[in-house]
Amino acid sequence: MVRNKKLTEEEFLEQRKEVLATWHTGSDPQLDFENAIAFLKSVPDEKNFAKKLAKAKANNSRTLVQPRAGVPLVHKHIELLQYLEECGADFLPTTIDSYTRQNRYAEADRGIEESAREGRALLNGFPAVNHGVTGCKKVFNAVNVPLQARHGTPDARLLAEIIHASGWTSNEGGAISYNVPYAKSVSIEDTIKYWQYCDRLVGYYEEHGISINREPFGPLTGTLVPPAISNTVAIIESLLAAKQGVKSITVGYGMGGNIVQDIAAIRILQKQTEEYLAKSGYGDVTVTTVFHQWMGGFPKDEAEAMGLIALSSTVGALSGATKMITKTPHESIGVPTKEANGQGIKASKLVARIMHDQQFPECQALTDEMDQIEKEVNCLMDAIFRVGEGDLAQGTVKAFEQGLIDVPFAPSKYNAGLILPARDNNGCIRILEFGNLAFTEEIKDFHRKKIAERAAKEGREVSFQFTIDDVYAVSMGHLVGHPTYKD
Repeated sequence: MVRNKKLTEEEFLEQRKEVLATWHTGSDPQLDFENAIAFLKSVPDEKNFAKKLAKAKANNSRTLVQPRAGVPLVHKHIELLQYLEECGADFLPTTIDSYTRQNRYAEADRGIEESAREGRALLNGFPAVNHGVTGCKKVFNAVNVPLQARHGTPDARLLAEIIHASGWTSNEGGAISYNVPYAKSVSIEDTIKYWQYCDRLVGYYEEHGISINREPFGPLTGTLVPPAISNTVAIIESLLAAKQGVKSITVGYGMGGNIVQDIAAIRILQKQTEEYLAKSGYGDVTVTTVFHQWMGGFPKDEAEAMGLIALSSTVGALSGATKMITKTPHESIGVPTKEANGQGIKASKLVARIMHDQQFPECQALTDEMDQIEKEVNCLMDAIFRVGEGDLAQGTVKAFEQGLIDVPFAPSKYNAGLILPARDNNGCIRILEFGNLAFTEEIKDFHRKKIAERAAKEGREVSFQFTIDDVYAVSMGHLVGHPTYKD
């Protein structure tokens, strides 16, 4: 039975032997802690993810930008990242391929061989485990800004070992955010254990004077996720990470579409994460935020797609997020070219610079939305601690089992999948069907009222059709799926 307790050094090191034996690259002497610690201490501050984020927060800098990107061959991946750096990326990613995400390293090996033979990418990312520390260090040494692994891996233990020993000072993901939206049959109990290891690894480095950032994946399924759901998951994963010794945490949120709700969500996420950490005795953790540009369907037209990117950038900058994850005008087409990726970076960075000297005005609508999200998150967190009898790990497992917390449109069989979101008249994401979500009747009535107001305006009954219409609306040039927009 998983518990929210810090792995002892003995437990961690014993498990580490098993993790490093998973694949042959785990036997590299560069993974010996003596060697890895010495190398990480040589990383300059400007290439350390945690330090650059902390500096940006302290200096109230413009919102920094980071793309997504990854190809299978080391030299091609270096070319791609160098190009994106030239385009102005403040942080660089490495998107990991799907085989590695499922720990299918032999198939990833074949993908590398076939990509080299065919002269084109036959994997949808960079297989970091297969390239090992040597390959990952080549990538690190070839760029001048911090590197982060972005993936979607339920069991990222070996991946975390390799990337951190290679100088990559940030790892995205968590026990919920890299399980429920990505996997069907991996239990939450198992992924909590796997990510406790990943976080304990970061905590071990912290104990040896090395700052490494951890970033829960905020958007979850990326489709009409109510802010209270995604913010609660981010807080859970932050608390689990801090328990293992993580000191730099970036909590994220995926753009919902209503400007007031999006800004409210990021601001209250920062506030509540810091409050929950402090209340649990982790007041020394640096919390930063990341705003994910629109994660849903994109317009096919590239000019319209760029318009959506500019809107996303405007909201991200006005929210005060420390950084934002950029999109490309090829989102609806497939894997973007490096040039399209660069266009997304340049457009986003320009908007962030322009918006840096402007602030979203304080108003009652913003205050009300922040208060509502805060109330809903507290309600969910109270239920999780209650069913776990004070233990967050057990509470998380049981809350998902009982549907007390529920992520819309997730493939995991460990997620109830009973809630249905829909927008209100202003485009805020509300909840149409609650399932067994641990909300009070007062909170439920708030959502019912907002949905009923929309039904009255549109002259139709409240139904699942609201959800369907809203899922497709933005790709067709609207935020709310009003039936009149179909004409």
